[in-house]
Amino acid sequence: MPKQSWLTVSCLCIALAACRQQPVPPEETVVMETEEVASPEEGGAVSIAPVEPGQTPPPPVAPAQRETDWSSLRLEAGEASISCELDYMAQGDGKPLVDLDREAVTTALAPCAERGVARLRYKGRVTSDFTALMERTTAVADELGIDKRVLDIDSAGGQVEDAMAVGDFIAESRWTIWVREGSVCHSACVFVLGAGDTRLITGKVGIHRIIRMSSTATTRVELNTELRAVYDRVRAYLERNGAAVAIADLMMAVPNRNLRLLTGDELQLYGLDGVNPAQDDLDRLRLMRKCGEDFVRRRDSFVRAFDSRCKAPDTDLEALNSCGLELRKNYGFPDETCPAESPLSEFDSAADLVFSPLAPPAGSGRAGAGTSGSVETDGEDDAEADAEPQSMNPPD
Repeated sequence: MPKQSWLTVSCLCIALAACRQQPVPPEETVVMETEEVASPEEGGAVSIAPVEPGQTPPPPVAPAQRETDWSSLRLEAGEASISCELDYMAQGDGKPLVDLDREAVTTALAPCAERGVARLRYKGRVTSDFTALMERTTAVADELGIDKRVLDIDSAGGQVEDAMAVGDFIAESRWTIWVREGSVCHSACVFVLGAGDTRLITGKVGIHRIIRMSSTATTRVELNTELRAVYDRVRAYLERNGAAVAIADLMMAVPNRNLRLLTGDELQLYGLDGVNPAQDDLDRLRLMRKCGEDFVRRRDSFVRAFDSRCKAPDTDLEALNSCGLELRKNYGFPDETCPAESPLSEFDSAADLVFSPLAPPAGSGRAGAGTSGSVETDGEDDAEADAEPQSMNPPD
């Protein structure tokens, strides 16, 4: 080999070796946002129920099999109000609900029967009072035919056992849950959040270690044994309600005087934001039979587009809903055949629904709302066609 060529090859090899030996840039550091909790016993995730390690708790009782307790009760653990409007910015949060007797709850919900939509705003701790509020509100909503129900919650937490009991009830009662800007869902409230059919979050969601109260433990081993039994119940609860059991392990690692705030990605990862996966499995079977395959396909495409285009940091819930309402027009919703099952149908007044075909862009081949033809989606949605399907609205 000529000397000049040899030198050229040698230089090239040295250059390539230098490239391979360049230091690898460090991975981007993920900053975990935390807050201090002044008095975790006032909210938090407090466990007081007696536990026996290895003992399996009885399965939850379905709402249809439970008899509502209508004994005299005033709401002491927080503040509640009922509104027939979802526009909280313009319409506020409705009329306060303090007495939880049948007459008071019926009076509060009766105006919502015409549209079939009610929003329950609750600010306070998760206790047995809150459980009674949810059970009685649901019972009257069933009687009045109010099928679209939104729990608009702001809670720093409370009793773990009460949160799981009311969560199991909510899971079978067709509730959408909001945590709007300025509101929080911390500690035991996360168990309530996990039970909703659909969760829309623009506020803060945080977790920390469960506080074991009224314990007879005298050593760390004894206390950890009790806590392990509590966490086993928590894992079983999360699993049956469609949330990731890993959230329980993460809770154990956060001291109860700190609060670990979950990011938007983590809320999705742990199954706490958007559609509830467990409910979605049931919805798909029902919707395929009632509304057809094309409806389900369009609905899935809408949800993927909603997640990618509407959810952004610092977006308030009003803007999130407005984005979704505008976006759904591109997918033929509300659907003429199945209006109640259409995404965000809780915003539709039965008296005001007008089904008019969308004006398709030139050459798009897009079918209008209420037509039997399929709706074409853009390339972004086509690329996501194999993604896990989801649903957006509470079932009827």
